[in-house]
Amino acid sequence: MKLNSAQLTKHLQGNLAAVYAVSGDDPLLCQEACDAIRQSARSKGFSERQVLQVDASFDWNLLYQAGASLSLFAEQRLLELRIPGGKPGDKGAAALLDYLARPAADTLLLISLPKLDGSAQKTKWAKALIDGGDCQFVQIWPVETSQLPQWIRQRLAQAGLNASQAAVELIAERVQGNLLAAAQEIEKLRLVADGQQIDVAQVLAAVADSARFDVFGLLDATLNGAATQALRMLEGLRGEGEEPLFICAMLAREIRLLAGLALQVSQGTALERAFAAARPPVWDKRKPLLGKALQRHTARQLNHLLLDAQQIDAQIKGQAPGDPWNSLARLCLKLAGQRLPLEA
Repeated sequence: MKLNSAQLTKHLQGNLAAVYAVSGDDPLLCQEACDAIRQSARSKGFSERQVLQVDASFDWNLLYQAGASLSLFAEQRLLELRIPGGKPGDKGAAALLDYLARPAADTLLLISLPKLDGSAQKTKWAKALIDGGDCQFVQIWPVETSQLPQWIRQRLAQAGLNASQAAVELIAERVQGNLLAAAQEIEKLRLVADGQQIDVAQVLAAVADSARFDVFGLLDATLNGAATQALRMLEGLRGEGEEPLFICAMLAREIRLLAGLALQVSQGTALERAFAAARPPVWDKRKPLLGKALQRHTARQLNHLLLDAQQIDAQIKGQAPGDPWNSLARLCLKLAGQRLPLEA
């Protein structure tokens, strides 16, 4: 049977199933769903816990043995099976089907999976998890961009905090859909809020207190045309050990958005209308920055910058010559509107 997060909370108040499978791509939401199942299991006497981590060399006989062995320390046991790749293979599928047909007595099996695509959900082992008699399949859906501010408000309320709409939008803008990062930011704000309503200044201060250059600040600097600041932030990110692939991906995403906006404007669409049609939606506070960048670049120029980003991606992966950090610096300068030597 399939459950969503809200249904899981209510379900765990009653009798527990023999098997739970938690599937999704968001680390925070999946972790919290598993934590809720663990907590409910502990409260109902499942005091022993055993974890099996599936990798390429995993011996599926361990699942058979764990299911067949008696608990050494408790009458009831929580058995966790983590399948990060989402594909158990033929031996794993057979082992899962066998276990699901005869769940171990006094054992609760908790299976952790990434999001299963349509083809994976049609396999026999996945169907057994989804439609099995004493199995609950917990599908974790991502929080959509349009739902993110409301999600942040709910998390703030759970932490006993209240924030202005502008502060909520700023948090949403900074985390860019990363719920784990949002939860961390809210925890920092909880430590400094002192019972007062959180405003934009407090959010900015909390970010500044972390004493690190962030990728989103780099994006803002390049869009704003602040070339020197962008280079300083890029060097700070490099010093902190930030992955160049992530920086490249974020820059490429921003350039791709700009290229789409520039194309629409060149075809006669009003900028505000282009903003409204963008996917994901453009936050109000980002519109001035994007507008400045669009004044500096045409759609054709932005497409050339996308090609630069592809080249950097290849450099990072060792598929093209050149220093990716130097190339990232050049990309930031060009996006900020600087003319570089040998550039037309």
